[in-house]
Amino acid sequence: MTDSEAPAPQVWPTLKANDARALIRFLVEAFGFEETVVHGEGDTVDHAELSWPPGGGVMLGSVRDDPGNPWNDLAPGSFGGYVVTDDVDGLYARAAAAGAEILRKPADTGYGARDFTARDPEGNLWSFGTYRGAPRRG
Repeated sequence: MTDSEAPAPQVWPTLKANDARALIRFLVEAFGFEETVVHGEGDTVDHAELSWPPGGGVMLGSVRDDPGNPWNDLAPGSFGGYVVTDDVDGLYARAAAAGAEILRKPADTGYGARDFTARDPEGNLWSFGTYRGAPRRG
């Protein structure tokens, strides 16, 4: 399956950021996400979508004063995600070169995967690895 044939995401992990524009730049530069859309003016990001090239993506927005919005309860730096990649070591080198805080260097797991973990400037945890999940029950 090519990237253009990848199905549209049906589940969107979502992040809040104190400096959403800086976080977008970091996620693109350090980890290789692609900026798909960013809505907002000035320093405020009302809604952004970043695509992961093999499929899927994340949504994010700025922390802002919006009484009654339940998404305001999502604190910056409280997200953790696992992202599948075939090039763990190459992505690790890219992330480290871009200044990502590396929490765990690439290593092989007991269940046959290879992964590493980093923290972005907002404090969110990101693991990147080869594990694609267990087969679904049919």
